[in-house]
Amino acid sequence: MPDDRSRLPSDPSDGGPGPRQDWPGQRLGLPRTGPRSVARVGRRVAGVSIDWALAYVVAFAFFDGRGLAITLVFALVQALALVTLGGTVGHLALGMRLVPMAGGRLGVWRPLVRTVLLALVVPAVIWDQDQRGLHDRGAGTLLVRV
Repeated sequence: MPDDRSRLPSDPSDGGPGPRQDWPGQRLGLPRTGPRSVARVGRRVAGVSIDWALAYVVAFAFFDGRGLAITLVFALVQALALVTLGGTVGHLALGMRLVPMAGGRLGVWRPLVRTVLLALVVPAVIWDQDQRGLHDRGAGTLLVRV
């Protein structure tokens, strides 16, 4: 019996089953590599590690490294950098940028929603087939290479 999964309709917004894709973002019309391709897991983990390290340094310098202070500094820097620069220090250092799925401007609410969900950690470790974490899906964003 032939495999019918490749014939299912695909809706990129629902993250549900769709045609088999050879790389993350293919069903969204994004290239396999290079600019506008989906930022892969290794690059994303390295970027968030840079951001956490910077938050730790700031929290240690000003708040004696208290755990809650690290999280609050991380969230504040994330939100401010995403709103003003379109990416965090870690994103930009590793050649990534946050873009809205619907196109247009990123705005303010998307980075805020994404930051709150990222600070909760759980949404960031659950991905769809396009390697979008729940924090990106909830905010309607996508992290791409530049």
